Amino acid sequence: MYFTKLCPVNGNLDERFAGSNYLRQYMHIKDYYSILQVQPSATLPEIKKAYRLLAQQFHPDKNHNDPYAAVQFVEIKEAYEVLTNPSKKEYYLQQRWYNQSIGKRKTQDIITPVTVLKQVLELDRYVAGLDVFRMDKKGLQEYIIEILNDSAIEKLNTFNDVSVNKEIIQLALNSIKPLPFSLLPPIEERLLKINTDPQTNFLIRDYIIKREKNNAKKRQEIWIVLLVTIAICLLIYFLN
Repeated sequence: MYFTKLCPVNGNLDERFAGSNYLRQYMHIKDYYSILQVQPSATLPEIKKAYRLLAQQFHPDKNHNDPYAAVQFVEIKEAYEVLTNPSKKEYYLQQRWYNQSIGKRKTQDIITPVTVLKQVLELDRYVAGLDVFRMDKKGLQEYIIEILNDSAIEKLNTFNDVSVNKEIIQLALNSIKPLPFSLLPPIEERLLKINTDPQTNFLIRDYIIKREKNNAKKRQEIWIVLLVTIAICLLIYFLN
């Protein structure tokens, strides 16, 4: 894809949660020129030459199927296919110009367990300093789901680094503490798709079950308060 809705790892996090529509509006594109290590003014022969060199360097067969090299190879291939196709390149350049013209970051990190971990770690630190009563909870939910999108989960499971996956899950669970229970099921579903150990899977389910019980208890308390209030009002009415 030419662009994604992912928020950058670096930058002003306050801007990300400034409004409920922000996460739906924020987009940035991959810098295909940077991926191919050429200048934006590069000619077609220069792009092809750069692609051949990089493809040879990162080809899975030459890197013993190293997953990091495989991810880099896919990005290189995608960049080449866009920059050598006139119609795709024209559309990409329009999007690239638009993002640059409004000051948005034009690059996107290649998805690896490390980049996902960086995003979740940064989010966890940011959420810890938020005013729970003023934060955009729906926006936070959408951002977490966007971090753990299908492509990211697929990459995490391809690398299958259980220790990193476990840390990502634990940070995500910590980040969702301010969210109401009604916003948790989609996040739970994504967390359970990540390859990890049985203990961490149990931790996810146990956390959700506890939140569900707490949510039910709060609903009961609301009804009790409401019934007591009605009873007091009726008592006062009949006594008068």
